[in-house]
Amino acid sequence: MKISVEPEVTIVGAGLAGTEAAWQLAQRGHQVRLHEMRPEKKSEAHHTGDFAELVCSNSLRGADLKNAVGLLKEEMRVLDSLIMRAADRHSVPGGGALVVDREGFAKFVTQEIQNHPRIEICHGEISGIASLGSQGLVLLATGPLTSPALAENIRQLTGSEYLYFYDSIAPIVEADSINLDIAFRASRYDKGEADYLNCPMNREEYEAFVAALVAAEKVATKEFEKPKFFEGCLPVEVMAERGRDTLAFGPMKPVGLIDPRTGLRPHAVVQLRQDNLHATLYNMVGFQTRMKYPEQKRVFGMIPGLEKAEFVRLGSMHRNTFIHSPVLLSDQLELKSRPGLFLAGQMIGVEGYVESASMGLYAGMVLADRLKGRELKPPPPSTALGALVRHVTGATGADFQPMNINFGLLEIPKHLSRKERRLELAEQALAQIAAWNLGNLAMGGAA
Repeated sequence: MKISVEPEVTIVGAGLAGTEAAWQLAQRGHQVRLHEMRPEKKSEAHHTGDFAELVCSNSLRGADLKNAVGLLKEEMRVLDSLIMRAADRHSVPGGGALVVDREGFAKFVTQEIQNHPRIEICHGEISGIASLGSQGLVLLATGPLTSPALAENIRQLTGSEYLYFYDSIAPIVEADSINLDIAFRASRYDKGEADYLNCPMNREEYEAFVAALVAAEKVATKEFEKPKFFEGCLPVEVMAERGRDTLAFGPMKPVGLIDPRTGLRPHAVVQLRQDNLHATLYNMVGFQTRMKYPEQKRVFGMIPGLEKAEFVRLGSMHRNTFIHSPVLLSDQLELKSRPGLFLAGQMIGVEGYVESASMGLYAGMVLADRLKGRELKPPPPSTALGALVRHVTGATGADFQPMNINFGLLEIPKHLSRKERRLELAEQALAQIAAWNLGNLAMGGAA
């Protein structure tokens, strides 16, 4: 039974970063109050009231240590990440990626947070920092879809205009509405199991599809907002507008795939990835879009194998917001102009589920040390976690943009700089993150 006591830390937002931070603090013996506006008030992208809901893809991306995000995930496992525990428990086939049953994943995180004796949950919108009162340290982890009222309050606190970009969501189709006489199971280059359904196109079909994408009616942006898309998650029609062959060299690249009907490589493919544990739903990989709903049904119906597809979710576009963190935040993720106020997650300039959760993990560790009268030294920049911290708090230049973790962010010794040495680099980073964690534990960083 939970005991009602004043929190040592108040966290606003129960997404990936907020739940991870709450977990890290509670596991270290600290009382946390976690505010979440859902289900009383939903964002434009969320569909449930569960914590850590995955609103876009259900993929946490590459699992291999030669992939920077694979390294980051392994570092988080070393640090006892709740999000990684949930992902590993609810993984579904995904080739070389860590893909999860999004419903089971979110419910697991929700239950773990709700059942923790040191975490108190409060539902309802927080419209401003002042409404929290003097409740100790505060962590904002409300994500890129922060409610307008709170976003305006943060803008006033930072004294800086928000930057913004648009993010798009890919459609999901019912598995039994996919024509398996056309769509075939395979992963590119037979990497992993045959975890993807592939809808093949010949050149004529592909060019007609691209033309339809470009001509389709799109959801208009507001007059005062200039569209500014994240390069790693472009709407499919934006890619099509860049050139006829852009998609064929992007999400529709057919390399490493053979159509069993012809024995030949298609001109292009649309890949579908399992979206839930029971494989009843599949999402269209790389097909985030801002087309209007009727147009989506018409244009996506041109894809061989999806002529009669039933969509349980169509694509949509929403505004993602982030702050100029290198100017505003210390390496503790603390607002320089407002001591005691911390920020974490995607709103501080990281892109991706794993990256957002990792910033919540780090923030939780920072706050736990602060409560013990210490300042946590960031992880070495030769680790994935340390490189991300350095990016969001130390990047230079006026054009700061959200970033996925990549090996280019890591501080790499010269003798490990070659691409083929990435596994050795990852092993070194894991040893360093373990040593960093042990050093923190020796200083009393855990309960």
